Amino acid sequence: MAGTETKTAQGAGKTAAQGADLDGVEAGLDALEVTEKDRTPFRQTFVRKILPPITAVVVVLVLWQALITFHVVDDPTKLPSPADVGGEFKDAWLQGTLLGFIWTSVSRGLLGFLFALAIGTPLGLLVARVKFVRAAIGPVLSGLQSLPSVAWVPPAVIWLGLDNSMMYAVILLGAVPSIANGLVSGVDQVPPLFLRAGRTMGATGLRGAWHIVLPAALPGYLAGLKQGWAFSWRSLMAAEIIASSPDLGIGLGALLENGRNASSMSMVFQAIILILFVGIAIDLLIFSPLERWVLRSRGLYVKG
Repeated sequence: MAGTETKTAQGAGKTAAQGADLDGVEAGLDALEVTEKDRTPFRQTFVRKILPPITAVVVVLVLWQALITFHVVDDPTKLPSPADVGGEFKDAWLQGTLLGFIWTSVSRGLLGFLFALAIGTPLGLLVARVKFVRAAIGPVLSGLQSLPSVAWVPPAVIWLGLDNSMMYAVILLGAVPSIANGLVSGVDQVPPLFLRAGRTMGATGLRGAWHIVLPAALPGYLAGLKQGWAFSWRSLMAAEIIASSPDLGIGLGALLENGRNASSMSMVFQAIILILFVGIAIDLLIFSPLERWVLRSRGLYVKG
């Protein structure tokens, strides 16, 4: 009897210890969740995320002005001063044309990218899931992705003329291969266990693609989307620089070409800065939040 009571007491002690361990684990997880949900102080956010790019811009402006001040570059037709470029921005703002330059290009770029997304996503799924299609057009997609987008501008002008359809055709030809190849790469990295589990639960065909393949392939797909947008933007700039027409309006590429024709380096720098600004803004407003969401949904995102 004494031995039985001792074993019972030991079992109860182990159970209590295991319960205490589980409580400790749950408490730790709760603490992690609370810590993750706490808002980062603005001072910390400013020091880590806002101050570094501001510092970089200030350093570039100081070095730029130093080249002018110390007569390293004396010819303003080769390197205008920051004040001259700022004057171009001021004039365009006062004339009410600055936002028009940006909107003309951004609206074309985003609309063309959406068209490329609608075409590249099903194409990528088809190439990834059908062996015959991959063997037939997989190498073609890879070749198209490596082809400079500027090469599509002359045939697009001949086929479609100088209008917006030509611009969208160039964007599609530049972006669709990147989006499709990104999705193919993401699908290739999906663990086979996921696919077998999906088939076991009846997720086959379009249902399996929507509920199993696409979510699992999301990191590679997102990388393809980012690259697809980069190709869209570059393709559009090439088209606007080469194909100019009053019917097309003045976008950022046309502004860059106008500056070259007028031998105005301040206008050229204005266009370059605006093109760079739009690229950074799209990444910060669209793709960076998407990337954080994907990483957070997989438990991989760590606050910086």
